[in-house]
Amino acid sequence: MVNLYQKTWAEINTDIANRMIQLRKRRKISQKELAVKSGVSLGSLKRFEQTGEISLQSFTKLAIALEVEGELEALFSEVPFGSIEEVINGQTK
Repeated sequence: MVNLYQKTWAEINTDIANRMIQLRKRRKISQKELAVKSGVSLGSLKRFEQTGEISLQSFTKLAIALEVEGELEALFSEVPFGSIEEVINGQTK
């Protein structure tokens, strides 16, 4: 089945930021507390929560502070092959 609607990078980033906001609130951690715990500046955290924009390093620090780094470590680890060509290209020679 063909996906007729593909999200933009900005939409994906906003969705991820919203999930992190919900996780932070669920754990009853303020923005200030998360900034201190993660070592990410409060300004960067606020910008991320508002726009979805953040460096990968800061994003990883936030994930570690929220104890969800395993989600990042698993990213792309079980992507299914999309074609026979990918299977062939992925084989060790």
